[in-house]
Amino acid sequence: MTTPTTSEALEIFVRKTVAEVTVTDVHTHLFPPAHGNLLLWGVDELLTYHYLLAELFTVAPRELTPEKFWKLAKPNQADLVWEHVFLRHGALSEAARGIVTTLNLLGLDIAGRDLSTIRRWFAEQNAGEYLAEVFRIANIDYAVMTNDPFQPEEVRHWSAGATGLDCLKTALRIDTLILNWPVAADTMRAAGYDTQDVPTEKCFTEARRFLSDWAKKIDPLYLAASLPPEFHYPCDELYAKVLDKVVLPVAKELSLPLAMMIGVRKGVNPSLGDGGDAVGVADVSAVMNLCARNPDVKFLVTMLSRVNQHELCVCARKFGNLHLFGCWWFLNDPSMIDEITQMRLELLGATFTANHSDARVLDQLIYKWSHTKKVVADVLAEKYRLLLEAGWRPTKDEIRRDVRALFGGAFEEFLKK
Repeated sequence: MTTPTTSEALEIFVRKTVAEVTVTDVHTHLFPPAHGNLLLWGVDELLTYHYLLAELFTVAPRELTPEKFWKLAKPNQADLVWEHVFLRHGALSEAARGIVTTLNLLGLDIAGRDLSTIRRWFAEQNAGEYLAEVFRIANIDYAVMTNDPFQPEEVRHWSAGATGLDCLKTALRIDTLILNWPVAADTMRAAGYDTQDVPTEKCFTEARRFLSDWAKKIDPLYLAASLPPEFHYPCDELYAKVLDKVVLPVAKELSLPLAMMIGVRKGVNPSLGDGGDAVGVADVSAVMNLCARNPDVKFLVTMLSRVNQHELCVCARKFGNLHLFGCWWFLNDPSMIDEITQMRLELLGATFTANHSDARVLDQLIYKWSHTKKVVADVLAEKYRLLLEAGWRPTKDEIRRDVRALFGGAFEEFLKK
């Protein structure tokens, strides 16, 4: 066994290993080029992503209202973000710095502040070739998409025979089924399933058939739902019955984990579109009860509020059918990644997935993984130093194993359980 024998050698090897590790991105909102405009990429998409739009309206002149903004063409919207967020106020936020990192790692002259030249470079790119290049720069083996059978445009592409890529695997998104049964019932009924707005046992049977048929069609790695902070389980709400009668039986039958992203408070400022969502403290006991009552179902969980992280970590220590993943959305900032990764390592060892990009714009993969790796390297270097001081000498193979676990290996092991 090759073992670094000094703290200096250990730190160098840990940082090198993290920098070079191949990443599995376990949750994104990306699509293959065959899905047309659903795949978002390029500098204008980066600049008009909702992270930066929310920031724009905190610094823009009062006369620039959301109503006026939404009427503009996307390049004009991007120009306004560039002007007010980057040029007039400075790219200090994580979202803004992320664009700087992305363009820099693509080899573009971001310091020159010449947006028109950057645009011309993107205009010359081919979507398929560019996707492969982004995955190469971010060193990603594959990313998991979000595929929603209740979204007509997505359904149209799958129905037309569009296929994915080896580097893009599927997840079956079921928010609508859980949280809005009448809308889900309409969609399923239009697709030939016998479902009604007021569900019966037959409706639940048909909904199970709908999920199973979609699972056969797209071969997902897991079922997925984004849930509000008010989500409880068990409870008397219809969504709990849908879970018990439809989602959990299908998850068990098909051996598909249920991924739950809990804590988003939708539309607190509707004028901002997707940027108008906020965060709320969720009920960790709902996760605990789901795990306890369904030992044959696996759960992937991330929560949006910092307040929930410690209790969720303790919950994961108690249930082998629970896997924690990522620092989601408002937690995907270096200070939060540092704090949460330290806590999870101290409570769980390397049995969780350190992060996921949640990328909706392809290019975001570059900065999210570059920034995450730097933070995780800092945390691991310190943890291994303390381990060495305590008398344990981790080998290079052990370090490589642990690092890969945090960046996708633990996720893949969990799927095999």
